[in-house]
Amino acid sequence: MSAAAAFFAPFAAGLRAPNRPAPPGLTTWNDSDPGVRFDVYRNNVVVSLVGALADGFPVTQSLVGEDFFLWMAREYILAEPPRSPVLAEYGDSFPAFIAGFEPAAGLAYLPDVARLERLRVRAYHAADAEAVSTALLTSQLQRPEQLPGTRLQLHPSLSLLSSSHAVVSIWAAHQGAAPPRALEVERQESALVLRSGDDVLILPTPPATAAFLSLLKTGATLGDATAAALESAPDFDLTQCLASLIRHGAIVAWQPPGDPAP
Repeated sequence: MSAAAAFFAPFAAGLRAPNRPAPPGLTTWNDSDPGVRFDVYRNNVVVSLVGALADGFPVTQSLVGEDFFLWMAREYILAEPPRSPVLAEYGDSFPAFIAGFEPAAGLAYLPDVARLERLRVRAYHAADAEAVSTALLTSQLQRPEQLPGTRLQLHPSLSLLSSSHAVVSIWAAHQGAAPPRALEVERQESALVLRSGDDVLILPTPPATAAFLSLLKTGATLGDATAAALESAPDFDLTQCLASLIRHGAIVAWQPPGDPAP
């Protein structure tokens, strides 16, 4: 271990352990107590990370309350310190942590709500991509014989979440939308998360459509993805689904059969 690593290892460990004394070798420019200064710095680090989690998971915090969220966030920080200097990347594993956090076990829907919120953050920071032009789409759609073998590339921000709980309805109820009179928390819901312009959309999506889009994301052809969707939902409407993707600028490449991948 290098000298720098030997110094910073206990320093980093000390930031995660509130009862641990300051690491040896610290000095201050004004001869003040290094331990006191380290405690202040340690507290600022934790407060910053808790704040980042609260900003990224506002509905999750609202569901459990600020005090419970603070406790849960602190426990997560101790277990999962940041691995990147980019604060926006912190929290990817928070939903999985919540799923294993015993005090939250009574809220079975909470991990999926957190997953939905994390997908929203990731969509906001996803790479930009220009949607396929209307003229190109019009010309391609006029050749229906090519559609079964066509592959689509979807916007980098697009992701999907299928849950055994009403996560979209729960999320929407915390956005000022009027909640249903009787929210059935155990109702299965799927969500499409997509950045359209500067806005991140969370759209309720039928399970068959979610399966269709998931297959497209893995490189399946329109024909194969449509067949799978129709198998689970005979009323699946390919035209309506494509129209929605086009309306939101979600198609960034259209690859007919025989064309090289973009």
